[in-house]
Amino acid sequence: MHILPMTLPDHAVCYRALSTRDVRFDGRLFVGVTSTGVYCRPICPARTPKPENCRFFPSAASAQEAGFRPCLRCRPEISPDAAAWRGTFNTVSRALALIAEGALDGGEAGIEAFAERLGMGERQLRRLFDQHLGAPPIRVAQTRRVLFAKQLLQETSLSMVEIAEASGFGSVRRFNDTFRKLYRRTPRDLRSKKRVAPSAVTLRLGYRPPYDWDAMLSFLAARAITGVELIENNRYCRTIAVDEAFGSVEVGPGANCLTATIRLSHVRALLSIVARLRRLFDLDADVEAIGAHLKSDESLAPLVVRRPGLRAPGAWDGFEMAVRVILGQQITVIAARRLAARLVALAGSRATPDVTGHEQLTHIFPTPIQLVAADLSGFGMTRTRIQALQALGRAAAADKKLLEPARPRDDVLARLMALPGFGDWSAQYWAVRALGDSDAFPASDVGLLRSPAVANGIPLSPKVLLQRAEAWRPWRAYAAQHLWMAEADARSANA
Repeated sequence: MHILPMTLPDHAVCYRALSTRDVRFDGRLFVGVTSTGVYCRPICPARTPKPENCRFFPSAASAQEAGFRPCLRCRPEISPDAAAWRGTFNTVSRALALIAEGALDGGEAGIEAFAERLGMGERQLRRLFDQHLGAPPIRVAQTRRVLFAKQLLQETSLSMVEIAEASGFGSVRRFNDTFRKLYRRTPRDLRSKKRVAPSAVTLRLGYRPPYDWDAMLSFLAARAITGVELIENNRYCRTIAVDEAFGSVEVGPGANCLTATIRLSHVRALLSIVARLRRLFDLDADVEAIGAHLKSDESLAPLVVRRPGLRAPGAWDGFEMAVRVILGQQITVIAARRLAARLVALAGSRATPDVTGHEQLTHIFPTPIQLVAADLSGFGMTRTRIQALQALGRAAAADKKLLEPARPRDDVLARLMALPGFGDWSAQYWAVRALGDSDAFPASDVGLLRSPAVANGIPLSPKVLLQRAEAWRPWRAYAAQHLWMAEADARSANA
């Protein structure tokens, strides 16, 4: 896949964005102020520095690499897309997805294995990061750790030991040393006086507005698995399991952010959970740029105008999404949801309210091993579909990296399509949800083929739809979401 360089506008444009505190640039650039040694978001409420004192950077990591420390007022740690890079689905974005889940928390010693995991040499990986982010992979991982630790300091009541562990530091001593060097004060000096209940951690997850929360919640509610997921009081809740940590998450809307309340048996998984939530709710999408491109198509333009903040819902887990894809083949969304609930009750783990915080969250989605061990003979599906589920479970149990986004997109999809029960529609839909692939497009989807916005009353063939969708690249997944949402809105209006 072609890699697009991450470039900033010229100095004058960046300075105008800073001077006007333009929210559209929040997360797209960071400003280092040479007179103070601090780097800020473009929306920082502090007095605007002189132009000659400003240096602009494409990422928080590159600003820290240049020797600037994070601002305590505008808090770069809650900036949308903090320490991340957007573009087409490529090596850099795949690497960042792994870094977000702690792949480099071992430090420099793991960089060679990390590069190999991505299918390239260490030198090539460093060159790509320098080109697109202005900082090497280790610096990006370090920036991510320290900014997340600062967020935990100011938004939670976790102990220093728990924060050091949750943010990927090897020890409290290393944690303290890093903060002294970067912030010129100790973590305890940055500790907020505000406290929350120790049984849960509530964090803000930033995004660049607009954000269509109603559409996101509606999409997830239609597919919510009883016992695992719950939509209540305008919030999305679900049980979670990451490594050996169990618990639940509850996510709702805030002021230019989502708020996530996380209940967890072990804090070590916190950072990985935040990364998953950002993918699930598509928080790093640049909907303004996507919408501007899609509006060039006269059929899509009114849909984008109607829902300018529409996102492409992701998935909590790649294996879970693959199971749900098999369950949903050639049946309605409601029927697939019922099958998923039956499968969870049959093969999943029980969860109690003291773990999940909610009496209706009773199960954790089955692991590959649990799925293989379950007796599905009376499940109510065809033998072929059951065999496909069991083959998926065996493959995922044998290779824990089978469905992770470390390898190139085409490699991941090829491995998936080599399994029974997966064709082009299944793989493309899975890529939209599990990989967050902005250009994936399930062209044989019945809803897309019959969409009034493109079909004009006559269903299209997948070949014709693919040709039509060429103009939507590299945002075909978002075009599909607009078409699906328009169909859902039409059904609601006619109900």
